[in-house]
Amino acid sequence: MSKKMKKIHKILLAPFILFLLLFLGGCGQAKKVNVYQKVKQSRTMIWGTRADTRLFGYMDIKSSKIIGFEIDMAKAVTKQMLGKDAVAKFVQTTPKTRIPLLKNRNINAIWATMTITPERKKQVDFARPYIGAGASLLVPNNSKIKDVHQLNNKKVLAVKGTTAVADIKKVAPKAKVLEYDDYGQAFSALKAGQGVALTTDNCLLAGIASENPGFHLIGKNYTNQPYGIAVDKGQAELRDHINKALLALKKNGTYHRLLVKWFDGIPGFNIKEAEVL
Repeated sequence: MSKKMKKIHKILLAPFILFLLLFLGGCGQAKKVNVYQKVKQSRTMIWGTRADTRLFGYMDIKSSKIIGFEIDMAKAVTKQMLGKDAVAKFVQTTPKTRIPLLKNRNINAIWATMTITPERKKQVDFARPYIGAGASLLVPNNSKIKDVHQLNNKKVLAVKGTTAVADIKKVAPKAKVLEYDDYGQAFSALKAGQGVALTTDNCLLAGIASENPGFHLIGKNYTNQPYGIAVDKGQAELRDHINKALLALKKNGTYHRLLVKWFDGIPGFNIKEAEVL
């Protein structure tokens, strides 16, 4: 290649190299964003929440707004952390979308009935647990089942893909587990008498019980799977301030008041067992 051609190549490549350096530099800067400092400056916290989970985060038909225990707590944490004039905004998430939305910075944190697990800890960091969730049982009011160990040689209903399918076998190995695609189908099967109990997280069962007075939760949770607020990896300052806010809300009584507001009176739901802060 002639010197002239080499010179032309260098000139043509220069803009591309500059663009590449700027792009890589921008990526590096993006990774260093301190989310807490960002929300502190804007006084706005964007939470990823559920909009389909009764009692925790669900769409209220009358107001067309998401309401629930987690929504009220998120509002309280936002104001405790950022000031009385701070604003909490909510983005609807699902178990499939919540972590990608967090990683893409569409949301600042996840507050969406998210069980703390070792696998998830590899992707996100969790604040302290805020509710003592765990696998439990929902039965008809006239049921003779009082304890999970009575389910051996009985038909138990569960939803495909949930941890309850394996968990129930650990405590009642002879139980026959019938799996359904969703909770609507599983609960319909329970009402039809196709099984003696429906098993999943106590918090989800509480939502079903709140709308169906002929059913109640029984016994203590037979697993310990608390829910936690998730922040992206490397956002320790945000996590620490969320923890401080949670403890402040426990101290001033807001946490207990909101638990009572949403869960008091639900047959078989133990508020003391759920209160873990």
